[in-house]
Amino acid sequence: MGTLYLVPTPVGNMEDITMRALRVLREADLILAEDTRTSGNLLRHFDIKNAMLSYHKFNEHQTVEGIVERLKGGQTIAVISDAGTPGISDPGFLVAREAIRAGVEVITLPGATAFVPALVSSGLPCDRFCFEGFLPQKKGRQTRIQALADETRTMIFYESPHRIVKALTQFIEVFGPERQVSVCREISKIHEESVRGSLAEVLAHFTETEPRGEFVIVVGGKASPAPSEEGGTERRNKNTETT
Repeated sequence: MGTLYLVPTPVGNMEDITMRALRVLREADLILAEDTRTSGNLLRHFDIKNAMLSYHKFNEHQTVEGIVERLKGGQTIAVISDAGTPGISDPGFLVAREAIRAGVEVITLPGATAFVPALVSSGLPCDRFCFEGFLPQKKGRQTRIQALADETRTMIFYESPHRIVKALTQFIEVFGPERQVSVCREISKIHEESVRGSLAEVLAHFTETEPRGEFVIVVGGKASPAPSEEGGTERRNKNTETT
């Protein structure tokens, strides 16, 4: 039997990759990449020339059987997504499940994922939280938000810049305008920024300022304390490093 590795890759700064991740990628017989063009840039940066195969949500059901057969034949295969940890709002779950069912060893490396730094730096309670990932774009979106109306844990969502204003508006309708939130964008990149305050205050900010980049929204649970003792909207540019 071979081994399946799920390997986190940087969500921004290339320095966030681990030495172990680089070793596994160099030793793998095959690298499954969500987008071979994006991953190709990463691998070239670290002078890794191993074979890659495209593996994404549109072909995973068609290709997973062949991948498991390779693993059963003794190959070492590494799975990477465009950024972050495979399986967290990215392909990875299906191949891991099927490999486990086939008796193949599955190892996930610790490493980058966007929601952890967004949560920890939010100022909201992070001892108990629920990760909701991407909300449905249309059907079922409002129902899913409504189901969280009485959630007491801190809630984490991923969102695109095109729907950030819509998401904040819908959160106000369900959670109320005073519920505390931290919106983090471009994590570990040059323009990383966190905007904190009430839902109403943060919505006003992104209504006036065009949203750009990839977003993580961290919403306080019901009756959660405010993230800032001073009150009001807090905006912080965290990362001044070059990538």
